[in-house]
Amino acid sequence: MKKTELEKIRDLSVSELENRLADLKKELFNLRFQHAINQLENPMRLKAVKKEIAVIKTIIRENELKAEA
Repeated sequence: MKKTELEKIRDLSVSELENRLADLKKELFNLRFQHAINQLENPMRLKAVKKEIAVIKTIIRENELKAEA
């Protein structure tokens, strides 16, 4: 993920991050389903979605820690 993409994600509000996280989880579910029935066109998309979910969860946690401090 590029630095510019990370900066854009960091600028989002908590509610926007949570909405994006929910969308990514839905997409991951759909990709796993497609993979199970052998209709997945781009298997690397699974890895990319998982990574983006991890990044968003990390940023949400960073924001929580900043709020506590």
